[in-house]
Amino acid sequence: MTKPFRILVINPGSTSTKVALFENEKEVFTVSISHSEKELRQFRRISDQYALRVKVIKQVLKENSIDLKMIDGVVGRGGLLRPISGGTYRVSEGMLEDLRKAERGEHACNLGGLIAHEIGQEVGVPSFIVDSVVVDEMEAVARISGMPEIERRSIFHALNQRAVARKAAQELGKRYEEVNLIVAHLGGGISVGCHAKGRVVDVNNAFDGDGPFAPERAGGLPAGQLVELCFSGMWTEAELKRRLVGEAGMVAYLGTNDMRKTREMVAAEDEKAKSVYEAMAYQVDKEIGSCAAVLKGDVDGIVLSGGLAHDEEFIEMVRERVGWIARVFVYPGEKEMEALALGALRVLRDEEEARMY
Repeated sequence: MTKPFRILVINPGSTSTKVALFENEKEVFTVSISHSEKELRQFRRISDQYALRVKVIKQVLKENSIDLKMIDGVVGRGGLLRPISGGTYRVSEGMLEDLRKAERGEHACNLGGLIAHEIGQEVGVPSFIVDSVVVDEMEAVARISGMPEIERRSIFHALNQRAVARKAAQELGKRYEEVNLIVAHLGGGISVGCHAKGRVVDVNNAFDGDGPFAPERAGGLPAGQLVELCFSGMWTEAELKRRLVGEAGMVAYLGTNDMRKTREMVAAEDEKAKSVYEAMAYQVDKEIGSCAAVLKGDVDGIVLSGGLAHDEEFIEMVRERVGWIARVFVYPGEKEMEALALGALRVLRDEEEARMY
């Protein structure tokens, strides 16, 4: 029996770092390390935090008797790089430079590649990132918005979308590169992607506008009314952006982004909650229908994932309108750590060639 590949997975968040050890497909250790506000406040930029986080990660691994010399690779969450195709990338000097500069945005995910490289270099194993949020495989026709000054962008839950798409393809008895799928990530933000033979050829920008509204985000809005709001004097630019991403959607209508509380309101016959709850499912359905048109009706499956996929009633509302298009697959939650590990594993097994940034 061949020795299993041992892969260390690093997933940095704003105030925590998730760490896991996988032996092939199996997770054998996981921990979420919390970082205090005081700890992080000393750093001017997010990229400056990486040495501290590396130190804490090593300490936790040592306390749990995990020898870094036994690992075969390290993989980190992908950051805000320039637009790239999907897949597993080796961490390179050019990537490290872009992650440090953070010209496309300061976010904790930028630490993933930095930390993976630091640990990988120390123990002499390769370091990777997998399916960063900036994965951009959109067709040229999908980029045209209607105004030359505005180009549609691809910013979505690429890691989870592509991971669950691979699962659905496997259930269909095919490779991901052989099927056409519509994948909806249903979380604090909602992204719906058209996966055509292994490429996400169109997807709504789930970060700063476009697509269905979500528990925390406004989604696509009537342009004229939004312009009027911008010049109403009610908010500054920063305040309005925060309202669109973080204080809109369910939060704005019902005062909560917790779908469990929303479900309680619906169960209590709260008419406003019922109408907003249904409207969110309705908008997801519309986006899925648009993707079916992009794929010219040649759809092998519809995949629903993310935290909202735990809500059976919400999923049934979505299924009711789109179930006629294709078979519906439901994979609740986010499997980010597993998706990162599997991306590195495919390369270590020579099943996929690592891409260069």
